[in-house]
Amino acid sequence: MALIGDKEYFKGIGEIKYEGKDSDNPFAYKYYNPDQVVAGKTMREHFKFAVAYWHTFCGQGADPFGPGTQSFPWDQPSDAIDAAKAKADAAFEFITKLGVDYYCFHDFDLIQEGATFAESEKRISTIVDILKGKQAESGVKLLWGTANCFSNPRYMNGASTNPDFNVLARAGGQIKLALDATIALNGENYVFWGGREGYMSLLNTDLKRELDHMGRFLGMARDYARSQGFKGNFFIEPKPMEPMKHQYDFDSATVVGFLNEHGLQDDFKLNLEFNHATLASHTMQHEMEVAAAHGMLGSLDANRGDYQNGWDTDQFPNNITEITEAMITFLQAGGLQGGGVNFDAKIRRNSTDMDDVFHAHIGGIDIFARGLLTADKILRSSSYESLRKKRYSSFDTGKGNDFENGKLDFNDLYEIAKENGELDLQSGKQELFENIINQYI
Repeated sequence: MALIGDKEYFKGIGEIKYEGKDSDNPFAYKYYNPDQVVAGKTMREHFKFAVAYWHTFCGQGADPFGPGTQSFPWDQPSDAIDAAKAKADAAFEFITKLGVDYYCFHDFDLIQEGATFAESEKRISTIVDILKGKQAESGVKLLWGTANCFSNPRYMNGASTNPDFNVLARAGGQIKLALDATIALNGENYVFWGGREGYMSLLNTDLKRELDHMGRFLGMARDYARSQGFKGNFFIEPKPMEPMKHQYDFDSATVVGFLNEHGLQDDFKLNLEFNHATLASHTMQHEMEVAAAHGMLGSLDANRGDYQNGWDTDQFPNNITEITEAMITFLQAGGLQGGGVNFDAKIRRNSTDMDDVFHAHIGGIDIFARGLLTADKILRSSSYESLRKKRYSSFDTGKGNDFENGKLDFNDLYEIAKENGELDLQSGKQELFENIINQYI
């Protein structure tokens, strides 16, 4: 049931329901049926869809060439507490009308940062109490919280990797408050996105020292949260560049190596973002495969980039082929470990009506549901998996199986190579695989 605060912000829009693919109602789901069972779980259980507080309720359409175009009524109060309460009212109205179960936040999405650290701490405590009430009334839950340690000018040279220890300590204090807020709100996970954990120039950077500091810092944050009873996962969100020239959390493989190097692999997993994958010259399926191979496929930030732009445009997802391929990996990996699908996406600068944010989320949710249904059919009904298995069949028996089980040495490989002589080529059948995807979409 929709939760309306002191006033209704999205007037004329009721709860979004599933009506099926033949419906022409723009305020209905065509594919997302939360109670439909797919591959042993309901869609609701598979996805744990979440709304991003920052883009949906804080973004105003600004870009480097002009101020915001979107004027929201919850931004009108001048008092920080009143404004935060109005934003919370709007957020929970939207989330409950959309019919999803989760939200995510940065600390100062919830309420404006104070002029002092003490004032910020007081403000965070106040908004947490308000959100506790909202969650209790609505049943909406917190998928994860995080801290914005990249926007304030103090973090221009990084947070945990800053060359000034006092800035590092300030980041620690801020993240403690964000962890406390996440725990108080029964958050299921906590995310670290190193927005400025990287470098602009190697000329003035001690790269190894900064990486060591980041590893120590994350270990301290983990130990503190565990001491406070936090049982959830910690996620790191890879991104290759932007705003820094080079980010230390470049991609899945980089983060996996970093976590293992610093003894964090048992507590940390990855929160992967589609647009970040393409910025790293990967596909999202690649990033998910790498994370899943190491047991670290934690959570997903749903969005897309623009093929004509080389930056993080954070558009809502709409590419069914991209999502279907990601959902194949999603199902083969057994789903996500602790996380969900958070819409880290924003409506376009020229989308200025209050209903535009509904259309964006409805489309994003539906494209994931459609991709899941398609991927499930491919895995159940097509030759996709048998073709992949056949491609590696030489390792299932005989010497290939001995190799996988560590029963051969390099001299054995030499003798096998001599005995085999020249080999026939084995086709990868890429075009056939691509045709199977298109056949089922």
